[in-house]
Amino acid sequence: MNILLLIVMVVFGIAAILTIVRIVRGPSILDRAVASDVLLTEVMCVLGAEMAINGHTRTIPVMLIIAAIGVFGSIAVARFVARRDNTTP
Repeated sequence: MNILLLIVMVVFGIAAILTIVRIVRGPSILDRAVASDVLLTEVMCVLGAEMAINGHTRTIPVMLIIAAIGVFGSIAVARFVARRDNTTP
C-alpha cells in the first residue's frame, strides 16, 4: 500500500470520527445537517485523493452521485426547517 495513501486515509479517518461525533451530539438539526455535509465532503476528498495518487478516473461517477446526495439532502433539511419555522408563532 502506498504510504501517501495511508497518511491521507488516517487524516481523513480522524476527521470523519470527529464529524460523526458532531452528528451524534449536535444540539440542533442544522448542526447535524452541516456535519453530514462535511462527512460527505470528506468521503469525496478521500476518493479524489485515491484517484489522484493511483492515477485513474474510475470513481468520478461515484463522486458525482455523492455530491448530488449532499445537495438534495441539504435542500430537504432546509425546506423542513423553513416549514417548521413558519408554523411556529
